[in-house]
Amino acid sequence: ESILSQIRSFEYSQKNAVLVSVAALGVGGMLVYWLRSRDKIKTIEMGDGWWGSGERPLKGKEDESIRPFKIETSDKEIEDLHRRLEQARYAPQLEGAAFHYGFNSSYLQKVVAYWRNQFDWRKQVKVLNKYPHFQTTIEGIDIHFIHVKPSYIPHGRAVQPLLMVHGWPGSFYEFYKIIPLLTEPARHGLNEGDTVFEVICPSIPGYGFSEAPHQKGFDTIATARIFHKLMNRLGFKEYYLQGGDWGSRITMNMAQMLPQSVKGLHLNLVFVSRQGLRRMISVMLGAYVPWLVGLTREDVRRTYPFIQKNIYELLRESGYLHIQATKPDTAGCGLNDSPVGLAAYILEKFSTWTDKSFLHKDDGGLESKYSLDELLTNVMIYWVTSSIVSSMRFYKENISKDPGLTADARVGVYVPTGIAAFPQELVHTPRVWAKEIFKNIITYSYMPRGGHFAAFEEPKLLAQDIMHFVRKVEQL
Repeated sequence: ESILSQIRSFEYSQKNAVLVSVAALGVGGMLVYWLRSRDKIKTIEMGDGWWGSGERPLKGKEDESIRPFKIETSDKEIEDLHRRLEQARYAPQLEGAAFHYGFNSSYLQKVVAYWRNQFDWRKQVKVLNKYPHFQTTIEGIDIHFIHVKPSYIPHGRAVQPLLMVHGWPGSFYEFYKIIPLLTEPARHGLNEGDTVFEVICPSIPGYGFSEAPHQKGFDTIATARIFHKLMNRLGFKEYYLQGGDWGSRITMNMAQMLPQSVKGLHLNLVFVSRQGLRRMISVMLGAYVPWLVGLTREDVRRTYPFIQKNIYELLRESGYLHIQATKPDTAGCGLNDSPVGLAAYILEKFSTWTDKSFLHKDDGGLESKYSLDELLTNVMIYWVTSSIVSSMRFYKENISKDPGLTADARVGVYVPTGIAAFPQELVHTPRVWAKEIFKNIITYSYMPRGGHFAAFEEPKLLAQDIMHFVRKVEQL
């Protein structure tokens, strides 16, 4: 019996050993799988898409030719615009309202009078055509872009390709003042190292002269893939990216999708959607002991009082977003029919997004930073292309989903990143918060002045910061 019990005890211990070994292998295997899958989650799947009308053709390769493009106008187009401007109806203004209720009705009449009687669209078309325009077909839709090369390359200087992406309610025209600073820096007193750029500015599909998607679901990831294909088609294997507003999200997605192609990413607006206990503690302690949570004095100045700057002011400026992220076509059809409504809707953003204090001015401070010719040229790009509705739909395609479930939600950005934080931007993102997503921040600059439309408003400041960033990346 003693021998039998020993044998049973031995068998039992063997079984336990096997079970423990199997369990250990299982746990170990799961741990290895988790670690490996965590590594894999560093890029977004590139995938593919079709945004043309109807079904994707089963046979035949897409036309990959790059076609010269020219903006044109006609007497009929201008006469139709003038007729609509002449027939505009205006709401009576509230006394002392300034821009607190939106675009001031009295000032709107002055803008429309200038638009009808002094603004010369034919002249502005010539201004728009001063840079080379092109179109190419990608995933079933025609993509518009301008491509500007330096006219002169000093000996020993490297030419860096730079893709610059606009946002809403902007356009490729936002970059017209910064392009010569980047392509001919010496001529404009910007001798930053050895860097000269050739600049590519595409129109987001559905904006301006890029064809609107015909299918639902066109988001920033689809845009990122299309712009990578564009750069590849232009012969670039590696390039720099720059963006603000939607351009920031699109270029961020490009860096998440093909990091091997992105030499560096420069942003003038940072999207950081991750919240949680850590952020809550940072917000609570930041006003009192900022050094403890990694905030600087300038972060504190720009972020607090927190409720006022990050909730109240943001709610005041984001009413449009709720409409466009839910039912863009309803409001859009009115804007597409009325140039006056379109101008009020777009130009109101160029007021308070440039400087929050412009809310208190009867003219919205619009002409203190821009000329009416510049502002109306941007409006005309939306008007003549009937693209306001398709541009507004971009919000629904991107915001109506659970942000935690999107493909880019848990993917970091590992490419060298430069951030230019302008003081009048809608929200301020401290470097310590940006580092949660952007793992390789090379430069972070507190810009001395400027707001949301950085390239349009402060081209020299932005150009200097881009050059400073690229110079640092090239030295790595």
